[in-house]
Amino acid sequence: MTNLTDLTVAAIRDGVAAGTFSAVEVAEAFNARVAAAQALNAFIVTTPEAALDAARKVDADRAAGNALGKLAGVPIGMKDLFATRGVQTTAASHMLEGFTPQYESTVSQKLWDAGAGMLGKLNLDQFAMGSSNETSYFGNVISPWRRNDGSTAAMAPGGSSGGSSAAIAARLCPAATGTDTGGSIRQPAAFTGISGIKPTYGRCSRWGIVAFASSLDQAGPMARDVRDCAIMLEAMAGFDPKDSTSLDMAVPNWEASLNADMKGKKVGIPKEYRVDGLDADVAKSWDDGIAWLKDAGAEIVEISLPHTKYALPAYYIIAPAEASSNLARYDGVRYGLRDLPDGANLQEMYAATRAAGFGAEVKRRILIGTYVLSAGFYDAYYTQAQKVRALIARDFELAFQHCDVILAPTAPTAAFGLGEKTADPLAMYLNDVFAVPASLAGLPAMSVPAGLNREGLPLGLQIVGRPFDEQGVLNAGLAIEARAQFSAKPEQWW
Repeated sequence: MTNLTDLTVAAIRDGVAAGTFSAVEVAEAFNARVAAAQALNAFIVTTPEAALDAARKVDADRAAGNALGKLAGVPIGMKDLFATRGVQTTAASHMLEGFTPQYESTVSQKLWDAGAGMLGKLNLDQFAMGSSNETSYFGNVISPWRRNDGSTAAMAPGGSSGGSSAAIAARLCPAATGTDTGGSIRQPAAFTGISGIKPTYGRCSRWGIVAFASSLDQAGPMARDVRDCAIMLEAMAGFDPKDSTSLDMAVPNWEASLNADMKGKKVGIPKEYRVDGLDADVAKSWDDGIAWLKDAGAEIVEISLPHTKYALPAYYIIAPAEASSNLARYDGVRYGLRDLPDGANLQEMYAATRAAGFGAEVKRRILIGTYVLSAGFYDAYYTQAQKVRALIARDFELAFQHCDVILAPTAPTAAFGLGEKTADPLAMYLNDVFAVPASLAGLPAMSVPAGLNREGLPLGLQIVGRPFDEQGVLNAGLAIEARAQFSAKPEQWW
């Protein structure tokens, strides 16, 4: 029998439904894989019994002839930003260490209702703030990938969904949830040779997800291939009256409509993304992607996104501003950490709790956000950033008059070593340069593997689509996937 942990979501779902193997056998195989991979630090909490309980229910339903869900028998990883009833939810912070929700996030509940089981809560950058998974209170996630030069340097799995990307690449789970505020699904997917899609803002409910920047945060799936992402997204998406930003739209059958034929489609290539000094391997992978889509029948057209150069500074005003507001709730009063020095008054308790509970990057962003929202600076920074955001959205709107999807690199480089960029926050923020514009515009965007660079590390290509056109994004991703034939996986060292 094929090693069960090498199977895709679709193969597991179909195999369980056909009786080729049981859901319990799948859960046991992945539980063993997770237990043997602690060196990667991908999980904050493991829940082997939860995976087995879900699997037993699926096997019982199949034996009884009951209808099975879209994810029946598929064990997944849950990013530790999603509230899970009875299971610690920390957002990788000391502030929420030990917090056990008495409710379930809408997205995770939809996945359990579809028959999925939970292998555990995946590590991430603290409060989803980071691009390398080095800001977690529970330690760095280590990518399963290594450079091919014989080096044993630990590589970054990307962030903030680095636990999700590392776990999928290492075959610890076939799929996982991620969240994307400025690239936190797409960039880690690119770094680890997997696929991930950020749907249109509002497609997936934000209810029960620990908030970072509410006008940008969006849940999405991460998996090994495009079909698996489509299957996961169908289960995750849907209207939620508990989320005021949720889209009241039917969920399409994305998997059934997958089609790699790009005839009659136009693919836009933004000239502003051809930046000076673009990594040669990244540039080549982009050219390969253009050739692949042309081979699939697409017409390639040059487009302009003139305000792209302002996207990153606008994002790093808007996102910290919203973070400073959202994180004000962590004060030591209602839940989470409370640091109460002897004789301290309320204000001193607030200060002590927040000093102890937040990491350096979170504090940096709260300070930036508080500054740009302060009297005298609000109009100079925050209002201007929102105007720039509107211009960026307008750029995409105009570009989509000439094309159906946009193709660009996912990240400016392949994965870097842990510790290589932590000394310079600006260098770290530049990792998001290609991902942020689609987030500011609320557009669906996906990363798919495009090959390996000269160091043997994965590179990703990004497809951006019109609002609500996840199908177009998935189809273009499928066309690239079919031609890239990416089958590389990390050699096991852990």
